[in-house]
Amino acid sequence: MKSMSVLDRLLLLATGGLAAYQVVVGVEGLGGLATWAYTVAFGVLLLAGLLLIILGFEALESPLVVIVAALLPLSLSLGLVAEYLPAWSGAYMAFALLGLTAIVITRYLAPGKAATITLALVHGVAGLLIFGLPLILSLRGAAPMGFILVGIGGGLIGLGGLLLAFLKAGKPLLPAETIFTLLPWLLLFMTAAFVAGMAMA
Repeated sequence: MKSMSVLDRLLLLATGGLAAYQVVVGVEGLGGLATWAYTVAFGVLLLAGLLLIILGFEALESPLVVIVAALLPLSLSLGLVAEYLPAWSGAYMAFALLGLTAIVITRYLAPGKAATITLALVHGVAGLLIFGLPLILSLRGAAPMGFILVGIGGGLIGLGGLLLAFLKAGKPLLPAETIFTLLPWLLLFMTAAFVAGMAMA
């Protein structure tokens, strides 16, 4: 596995700084569920960045990190649903909780194919919401065009997730060294897109 360079750590530190800014400044004036969900999402992103800085890319092998990382798309998508589709927030919160529970159970009790399929399904639904909802709202004029950056961030998180999922399944789309070189950049650009898009919403 690629050892983490100084540049990788600096990129992850910048990612953590943006996530911390969003937690402190960027979630004011929203409803309770949306505020809570966004705070969890960016708090998890901050925590994940710090864990990677401290433990290196080897941290991605831990089942606990996979579970913690699942909180990011689930809570971010829940925040978007609570803010923009409030009538669906209860049903989607139930899906998010059930999905997270399924990920925990399969990670520890049924590792392998079942765990990968469960993770892909839950991440897929959350990722489609993060990518698609800002895109649709922006194009329909229900949100400023700058909000489309949140969708771009969703696309980047989806790309990173796919690269890691295929790598873990033993069928990498790119060489492992390339994936681990790209990952800190993807996390930084994704976080910057989320923060900028939410600021323009």
